[in-house]
Amino acid sequence: MTPVFVRLKLSLLRNGLRQSAGRRAAYLASVVAALLVAALQLLGLVALRGNAHAATVCVLLAAVLALGWAVMPLFFASGDETLDPTRLVMLPLRPRPLVRALLVASLVGIGPLFTLCLAVGSVIALAHGAAAAVIGVVAVALTVLICVALARAVAAANTRLLTSRKGRDLAVLSGLVIAVGAQVVNFGAQRLGSSGLSTLDPAADVVRWIPPAAALGAVDSVSDGAYATGAAQLAVAAAALAGLLALWQRSLTRLMTAPDGSTLAAAEPDKGTSRASGALGGLLPAGRTGTVMERSLRYVWRDPKTKAAWVTSLAIGLIVPLFNALQGTGSGYFACFAAGMLGILMYNQFGQDTSAFWMVATTISSTRDAYVELRGRALALLLITVPYAVLVTVVTVAVLGEWPTLPEILGLSFALLGAMLATGAWSSTRFPYSIPQEGYKNVAPGQAGLAWISIFGGMVAAALLCAPVLALTIWLHASGAASWSWLLLPVGTVYGAVITELGLHLAAPRLAGRLPEILTAVSRG
Repeated sequence: MTPVFVRLKLSLLRNGLRQSAGRRAAYLASVVAALLVAALQLLGLVALRGNAHAATVCVLLAAVLALGWAVMPLFFASGDETLDPTRLVMLPLRPRPLVRALLVASLVGIGPLFTLCLAVGSVIALAHGAAAAVIGVVAVALTVLICVALARAVAAANTRLLTSRKGRDLAVLSGLVIAVGAQVVNFGAQRLGSSGLSTLDPAADVVRWIPPAAALGAVDSVSDGAYATGAAQLAVAAAALAGLLALWQRSLTRLMTAPDGSTLAAAEPDKGTSRASGALGGLLPAGRTGTVMERSLRYVWRDPKTKAAWVTSLAIGLIVPLFNALQGTGSGYFACFAAGMLGILMYNQFGQDTSAFWMVATTISSTRDAYVELRGRALALLLITVPYAVLVTVVTVAVLGEWPTLPEILGLSFALLGAMLATGAWSSTRFPYSIPQEGYKNVAPGQAGLAWISIFGGMVAAALLCAPVLALTIWLHASGAASWSWLLLPVGTVYGAVITELGLHLAAPRLAGRLPEILTAVSRG
């Protein structure tokens, strides 16, 4: 069976490249880029040979590599057709030979080759002596096999999710992973630049017992003469591989024998949903305002694109001020970034409705209806943003120890939030654009200019609207009246509320008068 599956994998790759010249060019470019990075990594690891911190770098690199293999199937499941074993359900295949065949076939690809290069470079950097070299050969094999088996076990355990619509929409959250990862890498690089690699030694001492890093840790231990420790680490890595293969086999058995939703009768309606809706509705205002708020909050929870935008804004809004504060180079005013990130979500309010906006449009027959619709959407955003902005500000100020600045920072945040709600409401009615529901794009083709004008033009306008509160802040500090800066909290709160109300009133007539144009614009995706 194994040679058949290897030939099948090669056939899939070959036939995929035959589809178009663009696909061949993209694949070849990715191969060249991956091989170039792998070669540079290999040379860099070889250059570490004899360095006091070589083991720390190699062990942590293996751990990060394994983490990448673990999350890769969750965000890029569509990148490899062989990740879906349900295609083999109708074939009379036993689980154990199937696992063995799939494992060998999985070694064909760019990812395993990249992992092999890093593992070989790590062993060259760590192995000193004949015994360590022999252990290194085993460690390379274990590292590559554990990474591949980990990815396959995760994919098999989540196949039902990954092949569903919600599962495919999960890939939208990859932007969050990239954003958070970039901030973490930036923070770590700055810490390493100031403290050196020695700060990572305690973490490496723990990670060297976690597979697949344990296999490389065994090479380092044997090089130092700690044969018993090396044997134990190698045994941990081998046990992890056996456990992953057993988990993978169990998932395949369940996946290929248990019925899915297509073979079961429709489930009874979930009575808990109506109770949850009633509980949520009881906390919101009565009438159209509460209905709009509940609809907006359900979009946040259920719509993948809307959820991704919220999660990304919440994460970055906390990471930027907090990481700067932890580095000791930040300022409490960075906490305003949280309100700004969530305020952006007010722009293009109707784009998230897509073609379903016609249902909203049929309920708007007057300027009053338009105003209540906009107010409900703004209140739904405030329901989350206000406590979140307070939390981020308090945490940032606490880390920096700048408690006297808390009132003025909150006042500036509320003023900024109010300005963004006002300009967002107006921009949503003046420059609406469609958000495609499938894929990774957030703007429909041909509407990129509208998106830029809507978001960045609105942000500039919001900054100008915040100028009075910002000028008052600067004047209080420049004139030596900083002790009165606490007044900025009520001033900023009232100013934000007034400017929001003014923006909603100005946008309402435009919404009521441009319903057909807005519906056409947001339905293009």
